Amino acid sequence: MAVALAVEAEDFAVLAEYGLFGALGYREYLVRAEEQLRGLHQQGLEVHLRVLEAGDFEDYCAALGLDPRASAARVAYAGDPELAGEPFVYAGEPMADLRPALLDDHRARVRMSIGCAALLDALGDDLAGQRRMAAVMRYVTSVYLALAEGAGEGCHLLTLRCHGPEDGEQLTSAVDVCIEAGRLQPAGRDVEAFCVTLAAGVASGGAGALLLHGDPAASPYRLVDRAPGWEADRPSDRPSERSASAPPGGLADGARSGPRVRGWVLAGGRLRPMTAHEVFDELADDAARGLPFPPGAVPQPGFPLPGLPEAGGGGGLLG
Repeated sequence: MAVALAVEAEDFAVLAEYGLFGALGYREYLVRAEEQLRGLHQQGLEVHLRVLEAGDFEDYCAALGLDPRASAARVAYAGDPELAGEPFVYAGEPMADLRPALLDDHRARVRMSIGCAALLDALGDDLAGQRRMAAVMRYVTSVYLALAEGAGEGCHLLTLRCHGPEDGEQLTSAVDVCIEAGRLQPAGRDVEAFCVTLAAGVASGGAGALLLHGDPAASPYRLVDRAPGWEADRPSDRPSERSASAPPGGLADGARSGPRVRGWVLAGGRLRPMTAHEVFDELADDAARGLPFPPGAVPQPGFPLPGLPEAGGGGGLLG
């Protein structure tokens, strides 16, 4: 059974104008939805959930000629076979836990849909394109596993931004990489979205950057005593004041604090390790785009990743 939930207040307000929720207010709707879901779960029914997003629902109905006021439209939307990824299965969670988890799943699905569309544009959907797609997905999976192995113990963050060489559309993705006792922990839909997004960048010959933010709790660097007014970990604007042997922080390894950040450049669909200075520059660029600069971050060079395999005929993986 498939159900679409309007878990965002803004979506609920728009969809309420179609009379989809009767006289219920937003909070009453969530309470009623939780009661109904628990009842279905207790009966042993497997319920697949998705977010009922107002704009997407309206576009869906317009494309298929459905009346958004009709219950059949919601049923069709909830069970749309074109929805990216495996279904989100309700497990009896209270709405307070279900709502953020379902929204995270929804955002990852959106990234997957965008990445899949870019991947199909780059490779095509004929038999040859499907074979190339399978090869690219195997490659990016090996890259993800190599990144996880190189990250080491703790919970780390992988961020990716890339765009194709033609239209310049930017794709982004992020995933938590958690290693416990040497084992990579499941990360759900975000891993799928990350791999599809990276595959789209590789297949399209795109450009971008991949950063591995180390777990702050696992940082090997100790805090140092700082004199009042001293700005720690702030790189000098003058290259001559930077140590030739230290990354952009200018401090010796034993004196630096904060998580390590490693990086890789995506250029022409190929990944190569960044230098420490390139990592710092990428963090600074992220900050200029409105992302927070990681406090006390220690930029470090990226480590080698698996190379893109060559096809048997020498034409390359994508040839």
